[in-house]
Parts: sequence; C-alpha cells; structure tokens
Amino acid sequence: MISTIRKQPEPVRPPTRRRHLISRALAGLLAAAAVLGVGELVAVLIAPAAAPFLAVGSSTVDRTPAWAREFAIQTFGTDDKPALFVGMALTIAAIAAVAGIAERTRGPIGSLILGMLGVVGVAAALARPGATWVYAVPTMIGTVAGITALRILTGAARDPIAPDDGAAYSRRRFLVLASTATAVAAAGVAGARYLGQQIAGALEDRLGFRIPGVAVRDRAPAIGAGTDVGIPGVASFITPNAEFYRIDTALRVPQLTTAQWRLRIHGMVDRELTLTWDDLTARTPIERVITLTCVSNEVGGNLAGNAAWIGYPIAPLLAEVGVTPDADMLLSTSTDGFTTGTPLAVLRDGRDAMLAVAMNGEPLPFEHGYPVRQVVPGLYGFVSATKWVVDWEVTRFDRAQAYWTKRGWGQQAPIKTASRIELPAALAPVGAGRVLVAGTAWAQHRGIAKVEVRVDDDAWNPATLAPQYSIDTWRQWTWQWDAVPGPHALQVRATDLDGNTQPVERVAPIPDGATGWHTRSLTVT
Repeated sequence: MISTIRKQPEPVRPPTRRRHLISRALAGLLAAAAVLGVGELVAVLIAPAAAPFLAVGSSTVDRTPAWAREFAIQTFGTDDKPALFVGMALTIAAIAAVAGIAERTRGPIGSLILGMLGVVGVAAALARPGATWVYAVPTMIGTVAGITALRILTGAARDPIAPDDGAAYSRRRFLVLASTATAVAAAGVAGARYLGQQIAGALEDRLGFRIPGVAVRDRAPAIGAGTDVGIPGVASFITPNAEFYRIDTALRVPQLTTAQWRLRIHGMVDRELTLTWDDLTARTPIERVITLTCVSNEVGGNLAGNAAWIGYPIAPLLAEVGVTPDADMLLSTSTDGFTTGTPLAVLRDGRDAMLAVAMNGEPLPFEHGYPVRQVVPGLYGFVSATKWVVDWEVTRFDRAQAYWTKRGWGQQAPIKTASRIELPAALAPVGAGRVLVAGTAWAQHRGIAKVEVRVDDDAWNPATLAPQYSIDTWRQWTWQWDAVPGPHALQVRATDLDGNTQPVERVAPIPDGATGWHTRSLTVT
C-alpha cells in the first residue's frame, strides 16, 4: 500500500507589529481627514471662514512674527500660502498618525489628541473677525466625526485573528472602513468647494461682469513709443494680470458677487452712507495706469507691478459723507477682516486714489480683490490697497490701528525711491565687450528724475531713461557697458523728481520699506 501523507495547512500568521502600526497610523490620518472634511462641509452652511483648516491657518498668519512672515515671503515669494498649507498639512498628518498609534480601547489617548486639536480649531475659529459662537460648530462636529472614525478604524485594525480566515477578514474590514472614511472626507472637501461656489455665484458673476465705460476725458493717456523698452529680460511696462504679484493675508480668496457687495462708510462723518454696487457704478469712472509696490519688497525684488486700473475716485465719496475736521485716517476693512489705515490727506490731495473694479481691461481677478479694491498711488499696499473692501471707518491714527500697524509696522508708509537691475540676469553668462544693462526704477507720485549705474565702485554713469509715462508709474532705463573679463559688481541708484536719491544704507523692508542700492555680481568671460 502506498501511504498518503497529508500536507498540513500552514498556520495563519498574525499580523506583524509593523503592519499594526501602519494600520493605526493610517486610521489616525483618515480620522483627521474626516475632521477637516466634515468641518469644511458644515462651515459652508454656517460661515466659510469657520472651516477648521482655514481658521487655524488664518490664526497662524495673524500670530506669525514679522521676521517669520518676511522669511516666508523672501523664501517662497507669492507661494507663501501654499507653503503654509503644506506645512500645516504635514504637521496635522504627523499628529494624526501619532493619535492613531496611541489609540487604545481602555486608554483613548488618540481620541484625546484629536480632541485637543479640535480645541485649537475652535479657538482659532472664534478668533476670526466677526466670529460668533456658531463659528465653533464646524470644528466641533468635525472633531466628533473624526474621533468616531478613529475608534472604528483602530478597532478594525485590532480585531482578533480567527483560526481560519481571520487575518483576511480583519484586513478586509479595515480596508472597507478606511475607504469609507476617505470617501467621507473627500466628499466633505469636494462638497464644500462645490456648495461654496454655488452659494457665492462669484464665478458666474465675474463672467458676466461688464467693465464700466470710461469717457474719453477720463481715460488713461496712451502709452507712448519707447515707454516700454521692449527688451527681453526686462519687465514689461504693463504687468500682465497673471504675473502681478499677490501678497495678502487671505488663505481662501474671498468670492463676493457684485450683488452681495456693500461699502459702509461711517465713523467721524456728518452722514453715514452704505453703497451698493449700483450706487457705485452710477458714478463717473476713471482709468489710470498706476504702479503698486509691496512693503515686503527687498532691494531689487519683484514685489512691484504696473497696471491700468478702472475705478471710481475716493475723494468725492469722502466729500459726500462730510469728514469731520479732526479725522486723519481711513480705516478700511476687507470682507475677510483685514484692515488698513490710510492717511486721509493722501486720499484728498488730488492723486488718483480709487475704488478699482477692473485691471488691464479685465474684471479684477479674484486674487486681486474682485469686485472692488482700493488703489492709492504712492503708498505701500499695507496702508492703502485693501482688497475685497466692504467697510470704511473715518477715524484717527491715535484711536485705531490697522492689521499691520498693530504688529509694529509703519503708519504713513510712502513708497521709497527704488531701482533694480534686470539685465544681465543673475548668474547669466556675460561676454567681454559691449553689454546692455537695463532695469526699472520707481518713486510713485514723485516720479523718477535720473538713474545711475556704476561698476566695481567706480564713478557713477547716467543711464538712458525711457519716457516717463506719469509720476505714478515706474520708469525703465538702459546703459551700455564696455565689459572687460573678470568678476564685477554692478550697482544702480535712482533719484526722484523731489531730489531724493536712494541711500546706500541697507534697511530691511519692515516696518516701512527697504532701502539700499541693488547690486548684481557677475563674471565676464
């Protein structure tokens, strides 16, 4: 007889510790996603600014020291907000993974961690401008959903292994639950985005926006020949909207419709006034080309741009409400709560300060303030250029402080005379012989009188200036250099029409603008 030897089935191996840790960490991540997704969805129905992720991010921006903010801008430029989002996401992910690993049936440490994150989110939401107690609701509901998801998911990852197919069952159950939690979180985020767009209707509103017609006498003068030097590598005279710098504190770009927009004017005035969109557009619009500059711009930096704006003059509005004689500041507020303090004297001295509604022949981009923003020639943006503006309080500098002045920044902040070298580009190869050096200079509302260039601390040489369009715009310049081989340092300085020459002393942008000569080091071969 031939004996048959039965092969014994291999014993089911229990999941390894590593697999358990990964499952628990994933459970924590999905639970945190549920907090954010559900919180986002609930916030749409209550107040978009109360969404947990947005509230914590905005609170982070509000409490960031000036040096840290400047570091972020100089390091990431206009990508500072995405960088903040990435940093927050990684931090939350790390904490969530720890929460998942730490969660136990009898010791819900992970649930406690999520609860603490919820407390942070509630505090951040309640700190938003105009917040009421309902701002806490999205984070509270999201936190409950997240803790529930954490308990269920870590329970599935802990299931005992049955002798037959328990391992497969446990893995299967965990994956099903994990997929469900992922779908809930994704649906929350996607639903919030969709509902937000539907409720606001801003995209459709902007698509149907009709740019106000400007009478011939109120149009911006044509840009004369040679005003734009048209040299590759030199910034164009008019900055395209897509390339215009964006620096603000809004983590989520506000999306107001023209029907929703209101501007309340109150404070030290004879007559309070609330403007609707129809009230504003019934007035006479003007078109002007104006250069804007951010106070965070370093010497030689690119946080400046020039655009053609269409809007409504500010001075007549102030005259209409009757400003009291001892008022000296206009405190303007954005729909997201950001404030700026602008000297009233500047708004009434004849310059083309306006409530702008169009930019370079298009409706304002959402990122630049649609439907209405302020444009004031000659002042840094943090004291003048309020986007999404909805409130004006006429007051005094000794009675009120704006967002950045509360943090130690300047009050008046006129733009300082500045210039930069744009050609040759940094690190570009330069051959000996005739070399074209070119760039841009600005001193808004004073104008540029001259630009000078020097090499290696030698004598200053006058640059050739392009025609000056107006004192409210930047001015381009060129200079021909007979370059010889070796390392060299190019420097530029500008003098405005008031006779102010850029000082050599380097001063940081904060609190009221950078100074110093832009230097470009290169090697001629």
